[in-house]
Amino acid sequence: MVKRIKMRTLLIGGCITLFFLVLITRIFFIQVVNSSTWKGYASELVEREQTIKASRGSITDRNGNILATDAPAYTVSVNPELIHELGIEDVVTTKLAAILGKNESELRALVTAKNKDGEFYKQREVRSEGYKISPELAAKVTALREELKEDYKAQNAIVMAQESKRFYPEETLASHLLGYMSRDGKAVNGLEVSYDEELTGTDGYLNYQKDAKGVKLPDSQDNYLPPQNGNNLKLTIDDTIQFYIEDAIKEAVAQYNPLSMTVIAADPNTMEILGMANWPNFNPNTYWETPDQKNFINHATQSIYEPGSTFKIVTLAGAVEEKLFDPNATFESKRINIGGYSISDNGHAYGRISYLEGVKRSSNIAFVNLGYSMLGGERLRHYIDEFGFGQKTGIDLPSESASPIKPLVYKSEIATAAYGHGLVQVTPIQQVAAISAIANGGKLMVPHLVKEIINPNDETTEVIKPKEVRQVISKESAKLVSGYLEQVVADQQIGTGRNAYIEGYRVAGKTGTARKWVNGEGYSKTKDVVSFIGFAPVNDPKIAMLVMIDQPSGSNIGGGTAAAPVFKKIVSQTLQYMGVPKDTAKTTDKKASTVIQTKTPDLTGKTAKQARSQLLNAGIAYETLGKGESVIRQYPAAGEFMNPGQRIYLLTEDSSSMKVPDLTGESLRDAMEVLSLMKVGVIVKGEGYVVSQKEQVSGEQRTIQLTLQTAKAAVTGIADEDPESSDTALEDEGKETSEESGKTGETSSSDETKTSTNETEPSSDAAVDPVLP
Repeated sequence: MVKRIKMRTLLIGGCITLFFLVLITRIFFIQVVNSSTWKGYASELVEREQTIKASRGSITDRNGNILATDAPAYTVSVNPELIHELGIEDVVTTKLAAILGKNESELRALVTAKNKDGEFYKQREVRSEGYKISPELAAKVTALREELKEDYKAQNAIVMAQESKRFYPEETLASHLLGYMSRDGKAVNGLEVSYDEELTGTDGYLNYQKDAKGVKLPDSQDNYLPPQNGNNLKLTIDDTIQFYIEDAIKEAVAQYNPLSMTVIAADPNTMEILGMANWPNFNPNTYWETPDQKNFINHATQSIYEPGSTFKIVTLAGAVEEKLFDPNATFESKRINIGGYSISDNGHAYGRISYLEGVKRSSNIAFVNLGYSMLGGERLRHYIDEFGFGQKTGIDLPSESASPIKPLVYKSEIATAAYGHGLVQVTPIQQVAAISAIANGGKLMVPHLVKEIINPNDETTEVIKPKEVRQVISKESAKLVSGYLEQVVADQQIGTGRNAYIEGYRVAGKTGTARKWVNGEGYSKTKDVVSFIGFAPVNDPKIAMLVMIDQPSGSNIGGGTAAAPVFKKIVSQTLQYMGVPKDTAKTTDKKASTVIQTKTPDLTGKTAKQARSQLLNAGIAYETLGKGESVIRQYPAAGEFMNPGQRIYLLTEDSSSMKVPDLTGESLRDAMEVLSLMKVGVIVKGEGYVVSQKEQVSGEQRTIQLTLQTAKAAVTGIADEDPESSDTALEDEGKETSEESGKTGETSSSDETKTSTNETEPSSDAAVDPVLP
């Protein structure tokens, strides 16, 4: 018995010892040999990494108004398994299809979808109608989910996941400039493509430890990398000017029903694009609803065409620069034959006329003489190249076109190129760059759309500076050409651009009507591209613009009848908005003049959108203060008379953090009123008009220091007299200023009369010779 007990004890002890040996060996392999494998497996169970999505940079106009931004969106999914269990296929299909606008048969296929094993799916996304829907539509889906929960206890039969999508609050406004983001998050067209790298951010992440239920552990060792949001773009365009452009396009399209239409406006001194629009266009928020791919073409940079007479500015500039243009010299306006090619003045024969009259009448014969006979093929081609034709302008938009211009070999090629036909192929943006070179003193500039690139992560800003390509013609030649082009508009009898004349402003421009080349048929007799190109004011250009209409409907439709009025409407509104005043207006008494004044409309209580619409339609400049939805106060107050070019300031919130507007150029009274609206303290240095401002913050109180300067000091550069100097000095200064103002007014009135009647020599500022009868 004892022996058996000992044997059993040894057996049990041996088994226990063997067990422990196996256990220790297993632990050794787990802890030492395979430690890295098991650590990785454990970390997968305990650790969790959460991606923190970076925001795509926003795009604003030059005044900070949002044109493109990320906005919350929701993706709708259905749960076929749960829907089948509760037998609510019909209810979900009918009601959800009605909300999303999806075909019922397609939605039913999703609601009843099964996998390859014949089992119902647990989740199916509703594409594409339920993909990244707006918060407004999501609210309706949420209401349906609550209804399903109450009636069938099936709230999760429909599921929504919050995401973000690209949102364009102005809808079709500037759509060709902005481009759009596809539903898959890829940039398509426009600035979204050309600045995709800058706009795209870098995602961050949060790594932490969790328990089996996914709850973060109290002693979790977090590893956090913040996201780097994409850079924001501030554009050169002004959404108000863009609105003027697109509104005028709609009106012209309704009247002429063209194949397409393009308008480009730029600051000729910097080639900052102030507005650019095409018709037809599209809504980037719902781009998939625009099936016709022609709507997505940015004709301003991608379409190539024969410009016609607007190209004559190049020939004229070349002739002036080479000192070959004599406005008083005469030529015979009649049909001629060059190199077997018959050329006429559009069927007219004006007889013997001056070259200045030829410019006004847009005489083909005049420009053939200038380009073919005087300049010759080699020098004409030189100026074509110098003005940038045949090359890309370098504008910061994708897919810019440029048609290389073949060598001008034959006589007919040189002659037709001189008035914008034949081998001359251009894009609208090339023409705007060319006319801007005339306006700014002969400098060809690179057009651009982005003014600043702002990094929201470290608040640094990269300012995009204007780039000069080359000096095309001298400043003196540019001034002469500007004066001649001004006569094309100012001469209300024979000037082809007379419909672009704007009362109170000096406008220079050129019309164009080009027959379209139809493959296999030659030049069409019924299909034209009509255009007008110009700038204003001539003495201090603020805006250069091209209006191009492709195949307007109707008879005898040319650049002067169709495009010039569009130019006039947009430019007159824009100059008023810019604060470039019309000093005088004609009255029944030709010797008298009166200051244009309008009464301030009452905008208090209206929404910011309503106020903006009313002011835009009235052509009144304005600035919004704050980010509220409605106008709280305004300056000037309702019913007060406004001076020409004066702005209305709209206060939409009471907040100490509102950005103070740029008050440069404002009178002390106006600046004080605006700052009083914002409840901001003021320190004044000097007298006259605001030339600079500086913000100072002390605790919660903000103070703006305004530095003022008199108009005389600003013009002459001579410092003002000491404010404490004698009254006599002040009286003398006032008298001198008054006398100078009187003389200036008399000269302006006299010049205006001379220009309009053509009886005597025009203003010397126009730099043109006397107009022959």
